[in-house]
Amino acid sequence: MTNAELLDIIEQAAKDGVTSLNLSEKKLTALPAEIGNLTNLTELFLDSNQLTALPAEIGNLTNLTELSLYTNQLTALPAEIGNLTNLIELNLGSNQLTALPKEFSSLTNLTWLNLHDNQLTALPPEISQLTNLAWLSLSNNQLTVLPAEISQLTNLAWLSLSSNQLTALLPEIENLTNLTELNLSNNQLTVLPPQIGNLTNLTWLNLHDNQLVVLPAEIGSLTNLKWLNLYDNQLAVLPAEITQLTKLIWLSLNNNQLTVLPGEILQITNLIRLSFRSNQLTALPPEIGNLTNLTHLALCDNQLTALPNEIGNLTNLTQLSLSNNQLTALPDEIANLTNLTELCLDCNPLTSPPSEIVEQGTQAILAYLREHRRS
Repeated sequence: MTNAELLDIIEQAAKDGVTSLNLSEKKLTALPAEIGNLTNLTELFLDSNQLTALPAEIGNLTNLTELSLYTNQLTALPAEIGNLTNLIELNLGSNQLTALPKEFSSLTNLTWLNLHDNQLTALPPEISQLTNLAWLSLSNNQLTVLPAEISQLTNLAWLSLSSNQLTALLPEIENLTNLTELNLSNNQLTVLPPQIGNLTNLTWLNLHDNQLVVLPAEIGSLTNLKWLNLYDNQLAVLPAEITQLTKLIWLSLNNNQLTVLPGEILQITNLIRLSFRSNQLTALPPEIGNLTNLTHLALCDNQLTALPNEIGNLTNLTQLSLSNNQLTALPDEIANLTNLTELCLDCNPLTSPPSEIVEQGTQAILAYLREHRRS
């Protein structure tokens, strides 16, 4: 879109008193000062352009409640952004922002703020004034530490801090007691503060791809958790208190250093999906058969040499992954798993069932085991 065409659109919109304007995907490299004439706007969409800056006149649009600038090339925001005090939703994701102006703190009506995929190295203390925020994404930045003031955002229900360089969480995180979803994946966390146990409304916690070697006992206080991702850490043991997470239905412990399947996990009988890929398991306890609600069980890339007969109790399983272990035979009780649609056995030295049966797929394997059991 040429500048002349853009000016025509703005002029017509001003005459018509439009309240919503979509200028996304117009290959815009700049906004003219005339954008400030559209004082009736409540919604302005400028996604997927090539904007490197915003004119000061953007601050004239004081009736805006939603402003989206997703996927541009903004490196800074004008101080006048602070005039947009009626904003409820602000999308600044996928830009090149390195800092937020102090005037940002005036946007006290914001409930939704996306700063995903920028180059922020720090947050200003003034962020504490955005107390109506319920949704905040700071993923894919360069944050190494959070200001203590973030703990004043007590209305937050959803917070993503994934793909930064955080090495620790402040104890003040405990104040965010309304959080239901917290994403801390792909950072450099080695420990969690015990205060994380105060976030008792959490239902979803992602700690994927950190450097955790232990979990605090206080994680057992998160009794509303339904989804917990601990994939790609350095956990060799789990705290006994994990048994208190009785509402868990999804748990991933892939790529850790577990040598045994912790008995505590086997008491969480509401689990539907359980993944232990890429650990160092050599055996499964018979109590695995207690997890009768499981539909997905992933145990590939371990060192299992045999399976307990009790695995046949998991009759709700639809997917069972056992690839890349040391299994030489399957128990006949696997034939009880009549809901299986995917049984992965690649890279095992199996003799029963033989390779020609395994190559025919899941149903052929089950049929072989049923026949073997009868003989």
